[in-house]
Amino acid sequence: MKNIFFVGDELVAGHGDPKALGWSGRVAARTLPLGPDLRFHTLAVPGETTAELSSRWDEEALRRVGPAGLKEADNYVLFAIGRHDLSKRVSPTMTRLHLANTLDRAAALGFRTMMAGPPPITAVDNRAVAEYAALCDEAATRRSVPYIDMYGPLARHDQWATDMATTGGEVPLQAGYGLMAWLVLHSTWHEWLGLQPAST
Repeated sequence: MKNIFFVGDELVAGHGDPKALGWSGRVAARTLPLGPDLRFHTLAVPGETTAELSSRWDEEALRRVGPAGLKEADNYVLFAIGRHDLSKRVSPTMTRLHLANTLDRAAALGFRTMMAGPPPITAVDNRAVAEYAALCDEAATRRSVPYIDMYGPLARHDQWATDMATTGGEVPLQAGYGLMAWLVLHSTWHEWLGLQPAST
C-alpha cells in the first residue's frame, strides 16, 4: 500500500472550487487508476503558517498510517506551502527553520517527500510571494526534495489572473485549481510515486 498525504492550507482543501475538488482532488482522481494500492489523505488547515504546519502534520499523518504503517506501507507526503507566513509577518529566517524542521521530520519518519511552493495571490504583494516561493525552492533543493513551482507558471497565466480577480484574490475557482493540478501532474509526480503515467 502507498499512503499519499497532501498537507497545506485552504488551497489544499479546495476552498472556492465549485466542484469541491481543489487541485488535490483532481490529482488524486487522475492518479488512482494507475495504482490500486494508492490511498490519498488530505490534511488541510486554512490560514496556517509554516510553524503551524510543522507542529501538527506528523501526528495527523501517523494516526492515519497506524502503528504498523511505517513498516508495512510506503508513505509519501506533498507539502503545499501556503502564503500565510507573509500575511502573519513571519521572518524569512523563521520560515527557513520551519521548512527545514518539516522536511527533516518527514525524512526521519521514512516519508518520501515533495514540496509545492505558493501560487501568486492577488491579495498579497506578488513580489513578496515570488521571494517566498524562491525560499521554499531553496529549502527543498538543500534536501534534494522534488519541488513544484506554482508561482512562475501561474503568475503569467491569464486564466489564473481572471479566477483570482473574480474571487477577490484569495482563492481560485475551478479553472485555477485545474491549472494547479496540471502543474503537479506534469512535474516529477509519477516518477516520485514510482508510477507509469497513462498515455494520452
